[in-house]
Amino acid sequence: MLRVSKLTDYATVVMTCLVDGAGEVLSAQVLAERARLELPTVSKLLKQLAHAGLVLSTRGINGGYRLARDPAQITVADIVVAMEGPIGMTECSTRSGSCDHESHCGVRVNWQRINSAIADALASVTLAEMTKPAARRTGSIPVRVAVA
Repeated sequence: MLRVSKLTDYATVVMTCLVDGAGEVLSAQVLAERARLELPTVSKLLKQLAHAGLVLSTRGINGGYRLARDPAQITVADIVVAMEGPIGMTECSTRSGSCDHESHCGVRVNWQRINSAIADALASVTLAEMTKPAARRTGSIPVRVAVA
């Protein structure tokens, strides 16, 4: 099964709590409470998100965290990359020279197509959209069901 890590999922939840905070500077403790997550987990997430430039931290008695950009300018892809690194279904999807079979591989190009489609899908959803109910989209990802 393909899935993002639990920490990436939690990072998205914390980021939506910052959106709901309407630009306020929120402490890690407040974010942990709003996200219903443990404080050490939220602190770890915020450190990675700040390192990636998605959140800004302010020190001091009234310190905390806020979004670094407008929620409409942050995509789910940004969060995934911040937490997990480059989006890649396979090693060769993200960089050349990582596999001894590259020169004669018959499936590499198709894995790159698949990787691109997933990266594009993640980049097409903004953090602002993640805080609202899903809107109907005109395009859809085709799902093939095997018939036995």
